[in-house]
Amino acid sequence: MGSAFTLRARLRRGVVWMAGLLCMAALLPATTAKADNPIVQTIYTADPAPLVYNGRVYLYTGHDEDGSTYFTMKDWRVFSTTDMVNWTDHGSPLSVATFSWAKSDAWAGQAVYRNGKFYWYVPTTNRSTGRMAIGVAVSDSPTGPFKDAIGRPLVENGEIDPTVYIDDNGQAYLYWGNPNLWYVKLNSDMISYSGSATKVTLTTSGFGTRNGDANRPTLFEEGPWFYKRGSLYYMVFAAKCCSEFIAYSTSSSPTGPWTYRGTIMSTQGSSFTNHPGIIDYNGGSYFFYHNGALPGGGGYTRSVAVEKFTYGSDGSIPTINMTTTGAPQIGTLNPYVRQEAETIAWESGVETEASTEGGMNVGFIENGDYIKVKGVAFGSGATSFSARVASANSGGKIELHLDGVNGTLVGTCNVSGTGGWQTWTTVSCSVNGATGTHDLYLKFTGGSGNLFNVNWWQFSGNGQPSPSATPSQSPSQSPSQSPSQSPSQSPSQSPSQSPSQSPSQSPSATPTRTPTPPVTGACSATYRTTNTWSGGFQGEVTVTAGSSAISGWTVKWTLAGGQTISQVWNGTLTTSGSTVSVSNASYNGSLAPSASTTFGFLANGTASTPTVTCTGS
Repeated sequence: MGSAFTLRARLRRGVVWMAGLLCMAALLPATTAKADNPIVQTIYTADPAPLVYNGRVYLYTGHDEDGSTYFTMKDWRVFSTTDMVNWTDHGSPLSVATFSWAKSDAWAGQAVYRNGKFYWYVPTTNRSTGRMAIGVAVSDSPTGPFKDAIGRPLVENGEIDPTVYIDDNGQAYLYWGNPNLWYVKLNSDMISYSGSATKVTLTTSGFGTRNGDANRPTLFEEGPWFYKRGSLYYMVFAAKCCSEFIAYSTSSSPTGPWTYRGTIMSTQGSSFTNHPGIIDYNGGSYFFYHNGALPGGGGYTRSVAVEKFTYGSDGSIPTINMTTTGAPQIGTLNPYVRQEAETIAWESGVETEASTEGGMNVGFIENGDYIKVKGVAFGSGATSFSARVASANSGGKIELHLDGVNGTLVGTCNVSGTGGWQTWTTVSCSVNGATGTHDLYLKFTGGSGNLFNVNWWQFSGNGQPSPSATPSQSPSQSPSQSPSQSPSQSPSQSPSQSPSQSPSQSPSATPTRTPTPPVTGACSATYRTTNTWSGGFQGEVTVTAGSSAISGWTVKWTLAGGQTISQVWNGTLTTSGSTVSVSNASYNGSLAPSASTTFGFLANGTASTPTVTCTGS
């Protein structure tokens, strides 16, 4: 943990603003929607670029630094969701420093999936020329880490804001520009292009009429978002500076000619810029944008928000206004599977940081801070709650409230000091009165200063749903399988089914764990059963590096009679008879001395405690 004075001051000011909303909400029925926009409150975010992949929405954003008086942006961020209201923070897998040739300015980009890889196109300033250039980063995972794909700019003409789309015939297009609009046809490798950049002829019939600026006769300003839906190609863009509004044009061809269709979001909010991102997901259409709605927000300290909308029968996009309500929740959240603490619908006071156990954790917690998780389905009732915590101080308490930060108290967990901010242990407490579906508030209380960190949490009890073949995959971990459809298409499976149909579980308050072997070799492994149900179980294995760093690892064990492994996440599975071998994924093989990572699996059969061995490289 480090200093976060500026951000915490901003968040503390936000408590007053949020308190007003909560006071109004207290007068309304418990089912009334409370503020969920902007969708990220721990930091300032801008320039949203959503991507549908494998039944999940991944949101790529810029990051405005606290207290900025210009577009001070050093890195890009990733968040994800399956229900459009509870968003998981995946941290920063890409920054200006990723590009050896870049000097500054992590501005608006977009990511796309193709051939098992994720390509993120971003504008940044070329150190040698001093001009804005478009770089491309690549990763095997939607949450990174990303690396520079070619070691130089992909294109450079001093203009910004790349958007990318892969057409039905496989041809990919990269558009970008301010003050002009350009495109290239990307090759199938996604890191090169054929021919030269083409400058789009901006006409008033194609992009609307701007008055009062002879040098900019059309409304097109910047921030294009290019995609196809049905037989129409869309060019959505930030229009007329300043302040900007969002407009759009359509065409029957990916390269025009374009026809101006009108305004989507008029000038509103406290940011003088705006930036669009549009997807179809789970049968609905969603419009992402940014504003300055958080405390301390404005044109250089922006925040991403989202609204649901419906296209007209002619493909038209309606006028959309900014709201504090945001998009409705898809389905419910299953509390009986492990949930990352950084999965948040709303928060007050907390921040996130990288965890030594992988992914992110919630930290910088002070007395009175809280996290809201929306639409939690407790069913017939939860009986206990567990959380992974760490504290270099004396700890505090996690109070579990329903439907409000001071709503019905259903449990309180005590957190003691663990000797370090990344020295983790699991605490549990009993729960009473958590039935049905409610918004869950994790309220943190204790003494002064930072209290403790939280990595994940989970309920157990009589209310868990029936098991299915879908594991309770940690949202901060990347799926190990390829998608069955193009990311531009809506997923065939409702994402609300995944959390509600995960395996039923009955974990004990303290899961059975194999003794931890001494960490003296290349690596060691410990196993624990996390969930059990009739006919199956879920397990986790933690890999810990020895006294030296490792660049890869493999864990092996022998299955007991009747056991089979159906899926692994955060690792790569191979089997030979009854012998199971799980090797690291592309993003978690490198471990510093004594560092750890965890993978999980879903199995058929009766749970047992195997002897696991680890080989490092």
